[in-house]
Amino acid sequence: MGSRTFDFASAPSYGTPMDVAREFTTAPPLAVSQWFNSNTDISLADLAGQVVAIEAFQMLCPGCVSNGLPQAQRINSTFGRDVTVLGLHTVFEHHDAMTPISLEAFLYEYRIGFPVGVDAHDQPGGTPITMARYQLRGTPSLILIDRSGRIRLNAFGHVDDLAVGASLARLIDEQPVAV
Repeated sequence: MGSRTFDFASAPSYGTPMDVAREFTTAPPLAVSQWFNSNTDISLADLAGQVVAIEAFQMLCPGCVSNGLPQAQRINSTFGRDVTVLGLHTVFEHHDAMTPISLEAFLYEYRIGFPVGVDAHDQPGGTPITMARYQLRGTPSLILIDRSGRIRLNAFGHVDDLAVGASLARLIDEQPVAV
């Protein structure tokens, strides 16, 4: 057998989560009708200067329950005060089943301790406001916001823990820039 070398130049490039948001846009405000696990309303303006991870989910979404929310819990426990983790219950289907009362029980049963907001609706049964503002394709979705309030990741589906951790470490290490 002859020796083979790997041609890195012709290998496919899958990028990193930091590549998802090439042009960093300012994160739009969250439209939340109710907060859980928080004594006060939360706005991104209140979190200026902090790295923020937002996990958009639906409680009846299998990928959210098996991947997205456990990952958000790991981010919260691993990074502690260096990253503010928020949940966003973004209901775009099965509206009658996913009420705030059901969500409260869900958060208790799954031991979700970080703040969770209910994405507000303009019209009953329509697309949630924050989901539209962030152009989310579905759930689970992970959004990372840097200290300057810019979206650095807007990813739909499962994102590898190692890639998320590396991305968060870079964001934590970055100094805020004037926007």
